[in-house]
Amino acid sequence: MAAIKSEFVNSYIGENSYFEGRFLVNGVLQINGKFEGTILKVDQIFIGPTARVKANIETSSVVIEGIVIGNIKATTRVLLMPTARVLGDIHTPELIIQNGVLLEGRCHISHNLSHSAKDLILKEYNNG
Repeated sequence: MAAIKSEFVNSYIGENSYFEGRFLVNGVLQINGKFEGTILKVDQIFIGPTARVKANIETSSVVIEGIVIGNIKATTRVLLMPTARVLGDIHTPELIIQNGVLLEGRCHISHNLSHSAKDLILKEYNNG
């Protein structure tokens, strides 16, 4: 798994565990098991290679090695490791995709997540 020091993780869904529902976490969450729900709201999240997540994710940053079905909104960055499988839209100012990733969805890369990248680009174009 990507460099994760266990002392920084304060919530954990283990490899043989299953959680369903709405999950809000202050701090760092590591998932190696299965999570299904409407929303997963976490400060930082690490989705391990054995993880299966079916939910919309809101976070500051996320590292994905497993499977995610749902939209991702990250205020800092999204890192997709080679084993990542993502089906959903990604909104973030920084997206890092390593070789081997499977991704289907729209990617919206902008430092201003309150406005669409399209609107910001057209505004810059028309002002120039």
